[in-house]
Amino acid sequence: MDEASPASLTDLCLSLVSSNLDRFCVKRADGSLCLRESLVFPQELADQLLCKMAMEGLLNDSTVGIFRSCQYLRLRRACIRTARISAEAFRRALCPHRLLELDAARVNADLTIADILRGLASNKECQDSLQRLVLNGLTMSLEEPNRRCFSSLQGLRGLSVANVDFYDSGLADVCALPRLESLDISNTSVTNLTPLLGCRTRLRYLTMHQLKRLEMTTAQLLFVLSQLDGLQHLDISDDKQFTSDVARQLLEQPGILPSLVSLDVSGRKQVTDSAVKAFVEQRPGMTFVGLLATDAGFCDFLSGEGSLKVTGEANETQICEALRRYSERECFVREALFHLFSLTHVMEKPRPDILKLVLMGMQSHPVTLHVQLAASACVFNLTKQDLAAGMPVRLLGTITQLLLEAMRNFPNHQQLQKNCLLSLCSDRILQEVPFNRFEAAKLVMQWLCNHEDQNMQRMAVAIISILAAKLSTEQTAQLGAELFIVKQLLHIVRQKTAQGIVDATLKFTLSALWNLTDESPTTCRHFIENQGLELFIKVLESFPSESSIQQKVLGLLNNIAEVGELHTELMVQGFLDHIRSLLQSTEVEVSYFAAGILAHLTSRGESVWTLGLSLRSALLEQLHSAILKWPTPDCEMVAYRSFNPFFPLLECFQTPGVQLWAAWAMQHVCSKNAPRYCSMLLDEGGLQHLEAVRTRPDTHADVRRLAESILDSLERHRARTGQPVPPPPPRCQRHQDAQKEKDIP
Repeated sequence: MDEASPASLTDLCLSLVSSNLDRFCVKRADGSLCLRESLVFPQELADQLLCKMAMEGLLNDSTVGIFRSCQYLRLRRACIRTARISAEAFRRALCPHRLLELDAARVNADLTIADILRGLASNKECQDSLQRLVLNGLTMSLEEPNRRCFSSLQGLRGLSVANVDFYDSGLADVCALPRLESLDISNTSVTNLTPLLGCRTRLRYLTMHQLKRLEMTTAQLLFVLSQLDGLQHLDISDDKQFTSDVARQLLEQPGILPSLVSLDVSGRKQVTDSAVKAFVEQRPGMTFVGLLATDAGFCDFLSGEGSLKVTGEANETQICEALRRYSERECFVREALFHLFSLTHVMEKPRPDILKLVLMGMQSHPVTLHVQLAASACVFNLTKQDLAAGMPVRLLGTITQLLLEAMRNFPNHQQLQKNCLLSLCSDRILQEVPFNRFEAAKLVMQWLCNHEDQNMQRMAVAIISILAAKLSTEQTAQLGAELFIVKQLLHIVRQKTAQGIVDATLKFTLSALWNLTDESPTTCRHFIENQGLELFIKVLESFPSESSIQQKVLGLLNNIAEVGELHTELMVQGFLDHIRSLLQSTEVEVSYFAAGILAHLTSRGESVWTLGLSLRSALLEQLHSAILKWPTPDCEMVAYRSFNPFFPLLECFQTPGVQLWAAWAMQHVCSKNAPRYCSMLLDEGGLQHLEAVRTRPDTHADVRRLAESILDSLERHRARTGQPVPPPPPRCQRHQDAQKEKDIP
């Protein structure tokens, strides 16, 4: 798949069908699904649909039921990797098909090899047709360990039982199959390879990575191998703990395996460049040699740059080949990533090809700490600074989800968490790449609450502040409703204020709180109940000359002021006096947010004004006067997702200062970014609200002037775009953080 290109139409359609099966199916009495209509799928698409459902975790006893209808969904190459289905569901849904291939690697433990073989044996046609069977990682669980369990599959050409409790008796059974050409018995319990002589004339591919229980001497093993004259691929790789010198003696034995084109001895430390070179030169048709974690691969002949592919650690080509070929072998993935990390330190150009190889290793070993630790470190090196800009968005999205999975799987491993946070803290990833931002925000918050590392704290709050601005109103409210989150962020603000420090951590923390309180009454209540108001007044007093701090604090207090039930908490003389003083600020942004607080407070009816109506009248007068003095800002100083919070303020005809603030805010953004905000205003029914303001006879002249200016902008926008005026939609969304944070650490 090329992540730089759009997803194929076939893939998009299969994803839609697999994730929405309930729309196309009805349930049988046993709970399994059945297609509602008699739709005949092309055979290749049926195979792809089954694989898609398995890979995305959607294949289970219910959903696999759609494949019972062989006449509509006809399978030939069935992949059910990692699926969770029972033996009965497997037998009823898949065994009636005339299968050519079945890949059942790492299915759930409830479906054993015995279950699969019994199911396949129930269909004589399938017995004869099946050519390739993959059972890697399954439980053998045979009632009679020595019975001939594979003998019914007479058409089988390829079998893989890697990482299975597979014994000598099973090997003897398999080697008697009349058509067997390919066999993978890696990491099994086989002790004797003599049964291989039973298929010496047929066997072409033999893989036996990590046969740790082998009891044969080197001479006995080499004798068996020397009889396999037709063998083209041999894999006797192992990890570095293995001490046998079988690889060295194999390479030095003249004339052995004359047809060989591929030899893998990775992990065999006693292998040398000279021996490998001599072996390959005697077999000019060879295309691959595996030399990772050996003493070989460092001469020019074995560089891997030409037609002879080599896995090793001597250069980038060898390391990438190792990641490509060994993605499912934990020990080699870890080894290759370790060497790749050193190379990625100095990479100056984007390398999506390498990042994709790292991704493959992460996907194959999600719960292996050492793989995830090395991979996450490589991801950071490959996406840091400007390198992420050259990466395809889809590739970055997938790798980001894998980083989140690693954070979830290893919540207490500090270095892994740091690696993931370092990668996440990328402007490109946070702003443009699609991933589960809500899950990311929760994971980062959990890390922040459990660690005090100052550098990582700065990045964590930066990530949260940006993610919070990207979440839906519902998600933001759900995140902010967690009391521990608000407490932790307030704790950071309290620390920085006590130290008198204005830094990126403080700014990002204030931004995060600002976004989390937006249209979230529960979060606002948590803020008030944990002495947030008193703390923020102290912040305003402590940093009077820091306009960016003042703006963020006042932006959050605007959110508090929007919650009517909390108005009594804000009706504090000292607080109002401070906001009134900020209303006179020469910084338009500061004055604007101070005015917003007063506008929301004074928009409420007189019956809730607890500090006296004369003060309310004075504030309204002061508010009106301050707004008229604001100069026109040079650029867009605030961003909104919705105008809905302003519409109730436009209806306050008895308090023109309140109307004036709402109209000024709307006019400002519509004049600075007409394509976005004029469209938004029309979509949300703003035209009707503004017409009501303009036509009412009791509208203040200053308010009417601004309303007419906005209406003129809307008319010009409609003339340019032809955008219709829809009926007013329900209240939705919220406004964003006024600042786009660019100083990501």
